[in-house]
Amino acid sequence: MLVRNLLVVIIIGVFAFSVIPVFAQSQSLLSVSSSKSIYTEGETIVISGTVTTVIGETPVTLQLFHQGNLVEVAQLNVANDGTFTKTILAQGPLWKNNGEYTVRASYGQGVVAEATFEFATKQAMVETTDRFEVDAGTSGTFDVEYSIKGGTVKNMLIDPDIYALITVIDSTADGAITLKLPRESIDAKVNMCNGSDDVFIILIDGVEVTYSEKDTNSASRTITINFEEGDSDIEIIGTCVVPEFGAIAALILAVAIISIIAATSKNPLRMRI
Repeated sequence: MLVRNLLVVIIIGVFAFSVIPVFAQSQSLLSVSSSKSIYTEGETIVISGTVTTVIGETPVTLQLFHQGNLVEVAQLNVANDGTFTKTILAQGPLWKNNGEYTVRASYGQGVVAEATFEFATKQAMVETTDRFEVDAGTSGTFDVEYSIKGGTVKNMLIDPDIYALITVIDSTADGAITLKLPRESIDAKVNMCNGSDDVFIILIDGVEVTYSEKDTNSASRTITINFEEGDSDIEIIGTCVVPEFGAIAALILAVAIISIIAATSKNPLRMRI
């Protein structure tokens, strides 16, 4: 009985030892890649790969997925040197969705390799340049010039409580927005509204992100923010913003003070002792 159990253990051990290396090496038996990491609508996608061991006339099965949905499927002949290639025109009713696409190649039994690339429709990659009139409350309005690629601007509004300009976008693809911020309306300084320039804090849907800045002068600061498909609210937080104490608000306050002084001078206070 002991000998029989020992024999079973040895057989299982030998079987496991022989199977594990084959599984570990399956990825190296097949490779697949795309010629570019990003494609736009109308471009030709070139997918190529290699098998290390050619098995007769066994074809490579190629599948293309977007968010789990099958977009393309093909069986490819393998050349004598182990290479295979497939070209796909990114155009038509199946190519209306932006985002990441997954290429899955399979060869023989259990040998699978994958690669990914990004795709964007022409509409998503069109750059729009415009200006938006922002309501600054008691300070009136001010214009923000912008350009956006990968979406559209739906709204811009001021949140004076956090010294922020909030830009609401409809992002149809990964893209970027460039904003020319007038300093008299929103700025970031080391000492609130005075001192040297400080960095803005940028939040997209509550998550802090980085930005780039160029063409900065005494009147404005131009910043560029990258966003991803599906992003919505972009908060640009500085240290001073209207209507915190804009020129119009200051003028209203000054007029009010002058009116009070004038009224007081015409009707001096009488004190009883």
